[in-house]
Amino acid sequence: MAQVWKCAGLRWSSDGPELRWDGGRRSALPRGKRVAFAVPADGVRICVGARGNPCPVRAAVSARGTGGRCEECARLDRAHSVAADTIADDPRPYHVYLAWFGPGMLKVGITAVERGSARLLEQGAVCFGLLGAGPLMAARRTEELLRAALRVPDRIPYAEKRAVRSALPASADERAAEVRELHARAVALGGWPESLTREPCVPVDHVDVFGLAGLPPAVGQVGELVAGGAVDGELLAAAGPDLHLLTPAGVVVLDTRLMTGWELVTPAAGPGSGELSFPVRPFKGAAQAAAGVQDELF
Repeated sequence: MAQVWKCAGLRWSSDGPELRWDGGRRSALPRGKRVAFAVPADGVRICVGARGNPCPVRAAVSARGTGGRCEECARLDRAHSVAADTIADDPRPYHVYLAWFGPGMLKVGITAVERGSARLLEQGAVCFGLLGAGPLMAARRTEELLRAALRVPDRIPYAEKRAVRSALPASADERAAEVRELHARAVALGGWPESLTREPCVPVDHVDVFGLAGLPPAVGQVGELVAGGAVDGELLAAAGPDLHLLTPAGVVVLDTRLMTGWELVTPAAGPGSGELSFPVRPFKGAAQAAAGVQDELF
């Protein structure tokens, strides 16, 4: 019987991206590695639960959702979350940052100081710079100040990030230019919380970390995993939760958040077959213009 693995998501560490599996196993994702897996013909995507606990009813969830949770587990997961703004008493210091994903794509956000750049890697930030550090609520107020005064968003849709990764400015200085400009405008604002210590602008570039230099344009992205479907491709780049895979059909982006909740097996044709039988949504607009057993599974 084929060995079955359940994906617990992609995580970024100091060694790069890795897929994690129920039971604690990990699969490193160096560039050039083959990523090959299939969903059994009778497979069903099951809710991943909340805050380390399994879903009590093992609810089936949509194949297209990136959260992998049923409505109740999603509510529980966000009930005590800094990201969801449902917690105000976290004593840890927080950074306020500016993240750049491509020309005209800048956002402001916060992350715990102890996490370093992990949050920026998880979001696929091509370049980022810190604005300041301080208590959680001071960081939140600074984030709101930039949103209100400079109309800086706190979210950039992943579809927009993916569409420009193969057409980024060539030099790190060019990629950092908008971060430096926005940093200067932000520190010139009045109304900063007194408890927030301002940081100098020192842009950090992730192009080499993600493997985006010379990345070919993608033809589309996997829209969902389906029972009986499979994918097999060479990893060209990894940014945030996205894997850019070279397949016979061209470069295809796989959002690894779609993998959670599925039981996965090695493709029947075996790694190296180049199979791609999951639905793929073509890119539009900017994308067209830019025109062991574990080791056997990945």
